[in-house]
Amino acid sequence: MDKASAHTFEDLALNSAVVRAINELGFEEPTPIQRLTIPHALEGRDIIGQAQTGTGKTASFGIPIIEKYVPGKKPYALIIEPTRELAIQVSEELGSLAKYRKCSVLTVYGGSSMVLQMKALRQGANIVVGTPGRIIDHLTRGTMSVDNVSMVVLDEADEMLDMGFIADIEKILQMTSGSRQTMLYSATMPPEILKIAKKHMRDPLKIAINIKDIIAPKIEQVFYEVRERDKTEVLRRLLDVEAPELALIFCHTKREVDEVAAKLQQLGYNAGALHGDFTQAHREDIMGKFREGRLDILVATDVAGRGIDIENISHVINFSIPQNPEGYIHRIGRTGRAGRAGIAVTFVTPREYRQLQLIEKIARTKLSRREIPTAAEVKKARQRLISEDLAGIIGKEKHKPYLAVVRQLAESLDLEEIGAAALSLAFGNMEVSELERHQTPSGQRGTGEKGMTRLFMTLGRKDKVQTAEILKTIAVEAGIPGKRVGKIDIMESFTFFEVPSDLVEKVLVAMDKAVIRGKKVSVKKATPLAASSKKPYPKKRYK
Repeated sequence: MDKASAHTFEDLALNSAVVRAINELGFEEPTPIQRLTIPHALEGRDIIGQAQTGTGKTASFGIPIIEKYVPGKKPYALIIEPTRELAIQVSEELGSLAKYRKCSVLTVYGGSSMVLQMKALRQGANIVVGTPGRIIDHLTRGTMSVDNVSMVVLDEADEMLDMGFIADIEKILQMTSGSRQTMLYSATMPPEILKIAKKHMRDPLKIAINIKDIIAPKIEQVFYEVRERDKTEVLRRLLDVEAPELALIFCHTKREVDEVAAKLQQLGYNAGALHGDFTQAHREDIMGKFREGRLDILVATDVAGRGIDIENISHVINFSIPQNPEGYIHRIGRTGRAGRAGIAVTFVTPREYRQLQLIEKIARTKLSRREIPTAAEVKKARQRLISEDLAGIIGKEKHKPYLAVVRQLAESLDLEEIGAAALSLAFGNMEVSELERHQTPSGQRGTGEKGMTRLFMTLGRKDKVQTAEILKTIAVEAGIPGKRVGKIDIMESFTFFEVPSDLVEKVLVAMDKAVIRGKKVSVKKATPLAASSKKPYPKKRYK
């Protein structure tokens, strides 16, 4: 059989050790990019693949690299990724594919110990996966040699272009052998990428996967017309009604990511934030929790989101409309993975309709308009979640210690009344307010003591911040003596603190650029909690 028409991995005549690893990963048949790419890659052809993350492109270059494993050559393959998150994920997938080939894979990226990477390189690695900057560091120091590299992969090339890595890529390619095999993958093909291909590749085979073939069958694409001030409340309603398995929310800026994540945490959702200002350790911790399902909602910037490749993301929500059609394609590609269905939701303000039309035209897709869930729909969804929670409690017999109390009350009260009272005590008011502009955490008020104003800061106990650190930062940044700062309440994911009302604007401006424990903080005025939401319903997925 012609390998190019292969319907199974066995048809590709791969090494039995590679096929065994593929089978254990649960891959049943090659994806279009794999079917079209692998046979030619095995023959040594240079390849330009126009495909996004989620199409199976990692295996499309990973399988040929591992199939062509050459014992003793260290390294013989170099894979360049735009972000540390992608480098880590690609390394993990290659490690799984190479499980029975005794082929070692090393990841090198900034933010990780250079000493440990140097030690690993001295010991020898067959495949190196890394970010451009860190690869250049090792090449400049002489701690990594590319003399034996016969295969180079440029992954997410358009993303590396956007991040300003083109000069680094050119330098790396110039240092490798001119006889190497080069594979370049990119979701879009801007002129700069084509220029690199022409200069550094030998008669490359061009393989393109139609965007419509990828996203249309698997991903339901919808939009909601939302006023800017109402976005948070609409998001809250969608999360309640849709009850996503895992949700990835995209925002334009790091500050917006912090604010949205903090607001969701205040409302009882199991949410986290991801962007470039976090330490590498924190980012890896957040990604690990999200991948394992210990975090249900992740709010991220576009750059951070590019490195997310998780199969069971059910919802991608564009809290801020993508700034270009390519960005939209990249974002929604995070859902609908591995044959699963997915939903891509985009919030569109009235002034952004022209941008929506541009996205639909360039991406050759269509978004269906939906109406914002009503208060009645949200209430019904919450009731459903409560019922599921109760069924789970009874199934695990966690209610047994309270049976005696119920039986005693049942001697004088109706059982339905007892049950309803218990739910009221546990979950609070079930009524849903109309769209609200601002809300603060349960039980908090927007103003402090007389002459003082209460402020909200996106840093809490989980960040290991101390009262003394907050006082010192306010004093240094705003020039306010610590004794003039009022009560400081450090919560799990955020902090409230009081300052003299006449100094509020000074503090807000000064703290806008403040950094505590290596993390930029966002500070704003705390505003009163709506009366109807004093006790928000604790979400089912709060782990």
